[in-house]
Amino acid sequence: MWRLAHQLVRAVVLFFVCTVLVPVTAAAVVLATFIFVDLPPTLPQPKEVKTSQGSRVLDIYGNEIATFRAFEQNIRVNPEDIPAVLKNAVISAEDARFYFHSGVDIRGSGRALVRDVQGGGALQGGSTITQQYIKITSGIGEERTIVRKVKEAVLASQADRQFPKEEILYRYLSAIYLGEGAYGVGAASETYFRKRPSELTVSEAATLAGIIPAPSAYSARDRINASENKRQIVLKKMLDQRYIDQAAYDAALAAPLTLSPTPLDPATATTVYPALQVQTRYPYFIDYVRRYLINEFGEDAVFRGGLTIQTTLDPELQSKAEATVAAAVGKIPALKDDKGKPNPMGMGLVAVEPGTGYVKALVGGANFEGSQYGNVNIALGGCPAKPTDRRIVVKVEAPCWSQDKPVVGGGSGRQPGSSFKPFALAAAFEKGIPPTKVYSAPSVYTPPGCKKDDCRIKGGAGGSITLQQATTNSVNTVYAQLAQDVGNESIANMAKKLGVTAAWLGNGFHGASYVLGPLEVSTLDMAAAYSVFANRGLRNPATPVVKVVDSAGKVLEDNLTPKNMPVLDETVADNVNQTLQGPLISGTAKGKGIDRPAAGKTGTTDQSKDAWFVGYTPNLAVAVNMGYYRPEPSRLFGGQIPAATWQSFMKQALANVPVADFNEPAPITKVEDAIQRDKRGGIDPGERRNIESTGLGGPYEIGPAAPGVQAPPAQAVTTTTTRPSSTGSTTTTTQRDPFVTIPGG
Repeated sequence: MWRLAHQLVRAVVLFFVCTVLVPVTAAAVVLATFIFVDLPPTLPQPKEVKTSQGSRVLDIYGNEIATFRAFEQNIRVNPEDIPAVLKNAVISAEDARFYFHSGVDIRGSGRALVRDVQGGGALQGGSTITQQYIKITSGIGEERTIVRKVKEAVLASQADRQFPKEEILYRYLSAIYLGEGAYGVGAASETYFRKRPSELTVSEAATLAGIIPAPSAYSARDRINASENKRQIVLKKMLDQRYIDQAAYDAALAAPLTLSPTPLDPATATTVYPALQVQTRYPYFIDYVRRYLINEFGEDAVFRGGLTIQTTLDPELQSKAEATVAAAVGKIPALKDDKGKPNPMGMGLVAVEPGTGYVKALVGGANFEGSQYGNVNIALGGCPAKPTDRRIVVKVEAPCWSQDKPVVGGGSGRQPGSSFKPFALAAAFEKGIPPTKVYSAPSVYTPPGCKKDDCRIKGGAGGSITLQQATTNSVNTVYAQLAQDVGNESIANMAKKLGVTAAWLGNGFHGASYVLGPLEVSTLDMAAAYSVFANRGLRNPATPVVKVVDSAGKVLEDNLTPKNMPVLDETVADNVNQTLQGPLISGTAKGKGIDRPAAGKTGTTDQSKDAWFVGYTPNLAVAVNMGYYRPEPSRLFGGQIPAATWQSFMKQALANVPVADFNEPAPITKVEDAIQRDKRGGIDPGERRNIESTGLGGPYEIGPAAPGVQAPPAQAVTTTTTRPSSTGSTTTTTQRDPFVTIPGG
């Protein structure tokens, strides 16, 4: 009853707003606009695209390695060059009543206003093609204010009276920005499809129309899945508005967007070509830099702003990384599906310097052109679907879910398998669980409440083992129990604060299997997260940029000084480092050591669809993952090719770097205790004492500890100096009390 009454009141309010308040307000605003707001005496002409200044990309030593330029920034086309199919696609997507309104669509504006009233948001939506043209050519701004919208509407109405509809549409399509530095449909057609606008197919026209609302969010290259969804939406609108028939719709729908350096069969794919504007010896790393810069400064600044970007790239390490990956992947033949379409093996490798966060090398496949299968630079990953589960405890940050920014690393990639376990290990150490804690290791573990076989965890040898041994040999049933002790929320939060941007809890990931790595992550994120262990709990977010300077010499970004954000207690990090040396010494990666102290963890997913090794020294953290581009079962294991690839690269990368050892770990204590001590200003409450006598209202007298109460053991005294500023200048000095026994071997 109350709900019905509430809906009735809401309907009455909306009716009053739409029928009385809106017309009166609109009339007043229009009148005020004519009286008080400066309007141009004549309609503005389309703005000329300003001269482009290419942005220079330098390696860490200052040598130029690439240039970002907008080659096809504005290709002029004649009205007759724009085909009807493109006009129809844009009208269907942007302004279905374009031919029937007078520059301003009252119906559309009314619907947008109702949505605004219902949502309590600012004025949005409802803009016609004519209004959009005015906005991008007149310089009236983009603020979401009623005055600006009315000013825009007045000018749009004036334009509609002055120009024929076809002229307005032509001017709009010649000026609209469509991403990748392309202004106008002429440039966009060449950029994405390498053809003139007059040659566009129904599918290609729908793709361009779908890009218009948010060129970065719907990029046919960087966000191909989002672009494909928009393409399908536009095609459906074209069908509904009878611009195409059912046969044309079905044919276009059957040709999804596919990124390829060579043309594909138009009956089965809509070919989108890779970008041509960057010629470089290091395409994977430059692809990362491009996405990073667009995310930070926008496409206009990157392609036309004349920036100078000093990157973190070490050319020697990058060349070694590319050669190592190519050698490893080249030994594995591609699979073929039922239609004969190849499914090649892919591999990602990322090297991060712990003391700075500098990404020294990044490889996303064995061959850049070939690796663009599915629009994935393997090292960067893609974007997972945004979870709707309200129980999510850790949300993914931009750029992955931002609707106007490209993926720059993080988000989904491939399942990490057991290489995700160290995040649970660190969370356990924070809670005071030591590496010496003993767990049973049954062949099958049934979590509490599990009644089906698919929720049971397999992977133990029986008997009882320590947490250290379980890590060395990657025992799943022990880690499932550890997850019960620690909690998935703590594991997710640990991964998140170490730098795994996709660390979240959603449907399907709340069971004991969460610790076994079903969450999709990127190679970049894993290298960055492990680098925090190497840096003893100090986080330097991974970055490909040392410094960015604009054309006037203004510094836009400066990462010369490490951030060194403390996100993990030193004792916890030190114990993780000691524990993770086990897999390389006697565990799942035995024989893959590098003749110096190193730590790491293998990962192998269900049916061996993905295989990982993430390892590090105090100088360098490197993540390697491999799997077929379309996930398929294989015979891959993390301790085999991925660990061997890591071993080969690390030996080359550190060949001339002094050996650095990890810090000796102090015994594990609950971090919560240390936090409380810090809150007390470093004052320890001391031993617990017993009240000996109070008397009748007299003073409290504190006596010695009661019999049987033992004083806490002496703590290890450890002094360490670590200065990891580059792969060649890290030194570690450790001193500790030789009489204190360190737990965990």
